[in-house]
Amino acid sequence: MFDHLKKKETARTSENGNGSVNIISAGTVIEGEIRSAGDIRIDGSIHGAVASKAKIVIGSTGRIDGDIECQNADISGTLNGKAVVAEMLNLKSSAVVNGDILTGKLVVEVGAAFTGNCNMGPMVKDIKHADKQPAAITKEKTA
Repeated sequence: MFDHLKKKETARTSENGNGSVNIISAGTVIEGEIRSAGDIRIDGSIHGAVASKAKIVIGSTGRIDGDIECQNADISGTLNGKAVVAEMLNLKSSAVVNGDILTGKLVVEVGAAFTGNCNMGPMVKDIKHADKQPAAITKEKTA
């Protein structure tokens, strides 16, 4: 009877390896660093760094005051900090980013605001195995 639900869950699990999605809902405020192997969706506020081996989504009510590091990211809310995104960063029309961006690919919708420097192109393709590598990449680019 519920076989179709099992198929969807299997598909989600195979996309990021563990199927977990972490949600920080609107009205929630977290102070400190967050690290996750799965996807993270932020609709509340984070005061600290956020790292994911998968995808980070900042919803339209979401705000991060700190750096982010992930494989892919979609930003509709506010980021005040550096973004290190191994593959693709999407800045939606309501996005506000104040900080530097280091990414493989960048998509910017009309209306998005970005203040900072951007380095785009080939970089760490698999952030799952590069816990310390983005800092090394930044040093190589500035050297």
